[in-house]
Amino acid sequence: MFAGDARVSRVFTLVPGSDFGVDALAAVERVGARSVPWDEACRDTYDLIVTASPKGELHLLRGPRVLLPHGAGFGKTFRGEGSADAPSGLDPEYLMPHGGPPPALHALAHPGQIDRLAALSPRAAARAAVVGDPTLERILSSLPLRESFRAALGTGARRLIVLASTWGGESLLRRRPDLPFELAARLPQDAYQLGLIVHPNEWSRTGEFELSERLAPALDAGMVLARPCEDWASVLVAADALITDHGSTALYYAAALDGPVLAAYDGGDELIPGSPMAELLAHAPRLGRAEELEMALESYRVGTGRDAAASAFLSPAADQGSALERLRLELYRLIGLSPPVAPVTVRLLPIPAPPSRTPSAFAVRVRLDGDETHVERFPGHVDAPAHHLAAEYGVAGERQSQSAALLYRRRDRAIAAAYSVGWTVDGWISHVLDSYPGCRTAGVVLSPVHCVARVRGGSLVSVRIEPPRENGRIVRSDPAAVLSAVHSRPAGVSRVTCVIGGRRYEAHLSPATADEAGRIL
Repeated sequence: MFAGDARVSRVFTLVPGSDFGVDALAAVERVGARSVPWDEACRDTYDLIVTASPKGELHLLRGPRVLLPHGAGFGKTFRGEGSADAPSGLDPEYLMPHGGPPPALHALAHPGQIDRLAALSPRAAARAAVVGDPTLERILSSLPLRESFRAALGTGARRLIVLASTWGGESLLRRRPDLPFELAARLPQDAYQLGLIVHPNEWSRTGEFELSERLAPALDAGMVLARPCEDWASVLVAADALITDHGSTALYYAAALDGPVLAAYDGGDELIPGSPMAELLAHAPRLGRAEELEMALESYRVGTGRDAAASAFLSPAADQGSALERLRLELYRLIGLSPPVAPVTVRLLPIPAPPSRTPSAFAVRVRLDGDETHVERFPGHVDAPAHHLAAEYGVAGERQSQSAALLYRRRDRAIAAAYSVGWTVDGWISHVLDSYPGCRTAGVVLSPVHCVARVRGGSLVSVRIEPPRENGRIVRSDPAAVLSAVHSRPAGVSRVTCVIGGRRYEAHLSPATADEAGRIL
């Protein structure tokens, strides 16, 4: 709001009393902002106090107070906290503690929220104004980066299914902690990618190490765990479908992309009937077992999410780009200054971090259908029937390598060194077949469209992959999946039609040249 204005300076403080404050100051420090202790903040007087929550002893701070939108849709209430059945964020007991004045400005995202607030406290509603939702504005402005986000995540043409878990006892991860791995074990790796967005409160309560340990089986299968501060929104933009509990993340997804939303909420006391989130869950298909995912996605009715989000946000089509300007006008009015002439800039979302782990061994299912070879790959640590185990040499564990019928490696990047020893393609393949008696096929991935492989007892072959074209784009898959198809076909064929992730890839086989055989890895 104040970028580029030398008349305004910013300091941050952490209101004491939250159970989830461990990571709050760390987030401030990461962006290089200055923070002051709470006691010091209470001694000074400020021209403006901007808060993200009405809770805590905010009345001890001196200066006009502004409450920004927190979450979306005001869909939760917490029993035994504040006024009975009051939406969290609209509760007069927190907006006006000890009977004091309400915030000088309560910024809201939709006119209906002022009506809800007025029903609880006309006095608090008198200080409220509809400005829109700055977070939704960032998401909408970042939609053109969707392909860049998917590229950073390694999604490709796969379908990115994202789970969203709020915090507390009714959250998806508390109620259904095994769902991420159940989906990871069920979804073919070359057709689907899995992501998870976890509420910052759960990150703070659990800690990154503990959270990663609990989710280890799904993370080992390649699931993306979105970082809590900004990456969550970038992953949301990249998603093709969302599985959600009653947290408000789904409303942002519904408003921005209107893709399939599946409900994974088992009910409880927190969700407020008639709220936008309750309406979304009421009309979204419910995901029971992981095996029902495809059927649930097919039953989603286009427009369901956007209809629910319309009662939580101003119309994106009519008001996109104006929320920040409206909010800036209100803030400058409160501090008694004229805003700068230059318009406020919407900062685009960051490129998300890639998965922390990627599978290095696969249980591969193969189905021969005429001249087509259908390949489906699942995480190698999943106990499921498979045609063969494929493992990436030097990345997968030795136990999996010893059990693999297909061993492959990817060509290393050249490393400048005074002394070095490097395998040739033919030398490495021969070494692997000699060292691993259970290995029937060894191969090297030289590029996204070129491999060299040898089936035990056969000769070295060059595999050239012809990727399909879709709507002016070339769609590439993991070449290691093509090697599984080659491994499954009889020796001597010159072409293998691979069906991977629902797409056809033509693999042309020919005797490897001396140059290909002698290429250094």
